Amino acid sequence: MKYLFAAAMLASAVVGFGEAASAAEGCGRGFYRGPYGHCRPMRGAVVVRPAPVVVAPPVVVVPRARVCPYGFRWYAGRCRPF
Repeated sequence: MKYLFAAAMLASAVVGFGEAASAAEGCGRGFYRGPYGHCRPMRGAVVVRPAPVVVAPPVVVVPRARVCPYGFRWYAGRCRPF
């Protein structure tokens, strides 16, 4: 009798784990759990189009020359004596 009871317990455990695996985090088939814990439906494949290629002439940016008088150096955004 105890072997029959152990076999029944083993069979119910296997069936229980099989159903839990197909539940997909408790939401069911075709759904997934979102970032806030709500069940969200799974969508089809997402197709991302490549962005159009825009060709523009090159832009050259020349920094403004910082010229400090003799005895000064450029520091923290302005000429300061050293």
